[in-house]
Amino acid sequence: MRDVAKGRQTGGDGGGRDGGHWYGRAIARPYMLLFFLLAACAAPPAAAPTAAPAPVEITVFAAASLTDAFAEIGQQFSAANPAVTVTFNMAGSQQLAAQLAQGAPADVFASANTAQMTAAVDAGRVAADAPQPFVSNSLVVITPPDSTSVTTLPDLAKPGVRVVIAAPAVPAGQYALTFLDNAAQDSAFTAAFRTQVEANIVSYEENVRAVLAKVALGEADAGIVYISDVVSSDERPVVSIPIPATLNVVARYPIAPISDAPHPEAAQQFIDYVLSPPAQAILARYGFGAP
Repeated sequence: MRDVAKGRQTGGDGGGRDGGHWYGRAIARPYMLLFFLLAACAAPPAAAPTAAPAPVEITVFAAASLTDAFAEIGQQFSAANPAVTVTFNMAGSQQLAAQLAQGAPADVFASANTAQMTAAVDAGRVAADAPQPFVSNSLVVITPPDSTSVTTLPDLAKPGVRVVIAAPAVPAGQYALTFLDNAAQDSAFTAAFRTQVEANIVSYEENVRAVLAKVALGEADAGIVYISDVVSSDERPVVSIPIPATLNVVARYPIAPISDAPHPEAAQQFIDYVLSPPAQAILARYGFGAP
């Protein structure tokens, strides 16, 4: 009995030292396998690679006075949205509205006044509730750097002075005529001021940038442009003569997506960027005012 008991005890000790290790490993293996299976099931699936956005090109119809500011805004927008390339069609707002009415493809329209945006709405190219103001502007009289014939606003009416303004169909031209009307009702000017200035107009230009170019080149003694044009005219130096706020005109610029824009999502992205603080800061740097 002692031998049997001892044998069992020895066997038990042996199992604890040798067989027990094997037995423990044998028992542990199924549990370890189960653990790894459960862990594999619980682990989130590997994320599929995100496809890069398909490249698109949007066309923005914008008033000529926005040329320099929008060029910089377009670069900044494309840097933030590498998949979107922006192409600008810059011209007088009335030309752009006419092109849209004729069916020209575009994604965004930025006009220098509400009248031409309304024309785009009437033509069915812009939804009636889509336009929103994004910036403002006002007028200034400019002369060549070496001019002596025009140094004050009343000088615009002096006989023989060559004046250039945008065509009456162009927003800047409409605003210029409004300024002349306002001045004619002011005691600092004569009642015939508008008539006298109009007699001095040697050309009506298709956009305000053409007015700036003619004055800078000395082809006119004076012109009426936007304040933003003077800020942007580093390569075309001119002298500016301020127009008092009581006589000036505040131009409000609306922007809207085209109803049948080829790339509506990218068009809205661009508009959102124009309304954002970074783009508004760029516009302010180019002389534009708040909406």
